[in-house]
Amino acid sequence: MFTKNNSRNFRPLIKGVAMRPLAFEEKTILCEFKLDKGSDLPAHQHPYEQTGYLISGKMDLRIGKEWFVAESGDSWSIPENMEHEVKILEASIVLELFTPIRTDYLPNQ
Repeated sequence: MFTKNNSRNFRPLIKGVAMRPLAFEEKTILCEFKLDKGSDLPAHQHPYEQTGYLISGKMDLRIGKEWFVAESGDSWSIPENMEHEVKILEASIVLELFTPIRTDYLPNQ
């Protein structure tokens, strides 16, 4: 699959968090997230392995019991069913890859 830049719109997920799917196939999906300063992604877990890269911004990221200060250029992987949460310290842009594919993140077709 090839996806042209700006061919898909961002859609809100929760207050201060918007997502757009980029490329996907049967086993993985790559998504871009816009995170507003002062927003939080509350503690949660899901059956997807999640690998992320912070393009810009700054946030506090908890994976399991450990907290990290994520800044531009930092990356992470979160095992499936591992509790995690995020506090957005600066407006941020994040790329995240999920496997298996998150069907709830697929574009509306």
